[in-house]
Amino acid sequence: MVRQDCLEKNGLSVTDAARILGVDRQTLSNLLNARSGISPEMAVRLEKAFGTPAREWLIRQLDYELAEVMRRADEIEVESFHAPADERRGEA
Repeated sequence: MVRQDCLEKNGLSVTDAARILGVDRQTLSNLLNARSGISPEMAVRLEKAFGTPAREWLIRQLDYELAEVMRRADEIEVESFHAPADERRGEA
């Protein structure tokens, strides 16, 4: 999304966008190639540079991460918890 919404939309190279964002080229490259995610600080940088609110960038990042985990949800093993009957009724 960053590549499409920020770089391509504005005709920017990775180098130019990194300069605008105040990060090194490798940092932006890692983000664009999904080797890192959008941190709160990067979200603020994106907001300041391109106008999309930081909260939106963070929500997009969270949605992406959750989708990645849900793809393998069947592989995640947990034990189902059941509270004792006394605790469910509020009796302790």
